[in-house]
Amino acid sequence: METYSAAQKQRLIELNADSTIVNREFETIEERNKCFKMTEKEFIRDNKEKLNRLIEEEHIPLTLRVEDILEDWLTEDEGFTRVATPIIIGADKVKKMNIDNDNHLREQIFWLDGRKCLRPMLAPNLYEVMRDMYRITRKPVRIFEAGSCFRKESQGAQHMNEFTMLNFVELDSVRDGEQMDRLETLARGAMKALDIDDYELVRESSGVYIETLDIEVDGIEIASGAYGPHPLDANWGIFEPWVGIGFGLERIAMVKGGYQTIKRAGKSISYVNGIPLKL
Repeated sequence: METYSAAQKQRLIELNADSTIVNREFETIEERNKCFKMTEKEFIRDNKEKLNRLIEEEHIPLTLRVEDILEDWLTEDEGFTRVATPIIIGADKVKKMNIDNDNHLREQIFWLDGRKCLRPMLAPNLYEVMRDMYRITRKPVRIFEAGSCFRKESQGAQHMNEFTMLNFVELDSVRDGEQMDRLETLARGAMKALDIDDYELVRESSGVYIETLDIEVDGIEIASGAYGPHPLDANWGIFEPWVGIGFGLERIAMVKGGYQTIKRAGKSISYVNGIPLKL
């Protein structure tokens, strides 16, 4: 039996063909090549139609629409306030997240020098903003941020060096002991807003947050929730109960759009809305 050549497989993957198509078998090389030409032509036509639909009707790529949906849900339905914080953070904030020289995550950080880096997560800045807003108002704080984070990740189908997180957190709005129930309520609310019905809520142990609530779609983790108080909070002067969930926007777009790799949903000059620009 014959299979597609390495070059043919790479071309079909580039066009977003799934594994059942890419790994198809044939009786002869002639049959294989004929099928490849037909399949490539069909995928090119389909991608051109998607690009025209984006330009003429949708105008906003799926990843950005996911962000808009979550922002509308948080601000209009849940009463959260959006904040924006710096991408460059200090080494002291990394240390406060218990990311020391023995933590594997430290090797994934893009250091600008010995004192500053590109943020690997949104949590450090949100901790500070949440603490100060609570100190000033002495009222429950509900805030969120969406923005780029950076890690030296493996270049697999679900990882990128630059990715977009949306994290929301609420402080002193739930009684201690009820945090996980609140996380589940918020997770289900987010999935309803995103029109995703087929998902799982999975409780996991965590070296940083003790316990997390992950949201998985087809085995892909698209979000992870955590709660406090826990020992890490003292580093930030936080002692009240809180809950929060961080969403990977490209991963959500990946599962909603049926993309074979996350790079189609990320910031790119090779793809727009999952569509390859080399057609």
